Amino acid sequence: MSLHAFDVIREKRDGNELTDEEIRYIVQGAARETIPEEQLSAWLMAVFLRGLSLRELDTLTTAMRYSGEVLDHAGLGRRTVDKHSTGGVGDKTSFLAAPLAAAAGLADPMISGRALGHTGGTLDKLESIPGYRTQLSLAEMRQVLEQCGASIVGQTKNLVPADRKLYSLRDRTATVESPYLICASIMSKKLAAGLNALVIDVKTGSGAFLRNEDDANFLAALMAATGERAGTKTVAILTDMSQPLGRFAGNWVEIQESMALLRGERHPLSEDVREISLVLAGWMIHLGGKAASADEGRAVAEAKLKDGSALRIFREMVVAQGGDVQALDAGEAFHQPRFRRVFHAPKSGYFTAADCTKVGWAVQRLGAGRERAGEPVEAHAGLEMHAKLGMKIEAGQPLATMFAEDEARLIEPEELLREALAIGDAPVQPPPLVRRIISEENKNIFLKSAQRT
Repeated sequence: MSLHAFDVIREKRDGNELTDEEIRYIVQGAARETIPEEQLSAWLMAVFLRGLSLRELDTLTTAMRYSGEVLDHAGLGRRTVDKHSTGGVGDKTSFLAAPLAAAAGLADPMISGRALGHTGGTLDKLESIPGYRTQLSLAEMRQVLEQCGASIVGQTKNLVPADRKLYSLRDRTATVESPYLICASIMSKKLAAGLNALVIDVKTGSGAFLRNEDDANFLAALMAATGERAGTKTVAILTDMSQPLGRFAGNWVEIQESMALLRGERHPLSEDVREISLVLAGWMIHLGGKAASADEGRAVAEAKLKDGSALRIFREMVVAQGGDVQALDAGEAFHQPRFRRVFHAPKSGYFTAADCTKVGWAVQRLGAGRERAGEPVEAHAGLEMHAKLGMKIEAGQPLATMFAEDEARLIEPEELLREALAIGDAPVQPPPLVRRIISEENKNIFLKSAQRT
């Protein structure tokens, strides 16, 4: 019997479990563009509202994974590992974790995405490096991996094409936050990359897609379970996103901060980026078989950071993908936005809270992100934070500096920062950077049931 999108949408809308055939039909229709966008959008909303069973999720992820080409790393001579973040503000850990894992003797074929909602995009940040190519063929990516051990690229036209279509629709249909759709999107791309091991950084807090920690735990468990069932060692680490990560949020400014860390420079407002990057890299090195434990892996990663080998690999990757290392070396001298504006503290007290989502939207409005898929972003747009939660603040002290190419773009972000950054009378203790680690051993505690709505 022939399948029709209308019937599949109605089945999920009414809370029924879809068959494997129905799910594959939707995925095939997305990949081949044989199902209209309005029907795919309706199906996404039905999933958002009704959820999926674990069987449905496995079928969806597998169908998306094999909707196009998959990577084969036979003969590479290295085990393949990767990390992925569910999205945050100022999250630049990929630029440290990937070269750290490569420096330890592993390979990281990292397939990344662009800005989505209030969060930045790894590809947009890399493309702020003049000449850097994020769109490589699989053969070109293989060459970079053989040469450097790390390659950070975007999806090719033929790699997980179903996800490319559904991903773009999620951002336009208010269905981004579904744990099932997040899981299927991330895991289909990561599994298509042919990984031996995967570490997932699941953000929780005011700047995360899933602010509620129970929801973040559930998503982390879903992804750990999905990866393990597919034969990829998978660990999910819940990390804090109750304030911007590091000192900068934007495009070039995040590359600039990452390069400083790779050079061994230490700044008190960048210590959180350094720490989380070492934790993630430590797990990558452990799951990749280069360390007996995650703690030992972290020690290996820190050694590779200190001896400069991770910096060398990142620079080699940039050159191999067409980027200009002179811009990297120029650092702040290359960062020349047309307009800057400082946001000052309205009163004295303590920095007690940040609505990190609003900070993310401020960065997006400055020109670092996009409102619609395909829109250009501005390389030098962004934000520098001058304080972390818990710090004592004096009236008139700079809290943030905004960067933009158009002076009019500074107006709305300033209002967003005024709403987002709170000064209180009593000091607060910032949340821990790492909240929880979810693996094959403890994932069932957080799954609770195969269906959540």
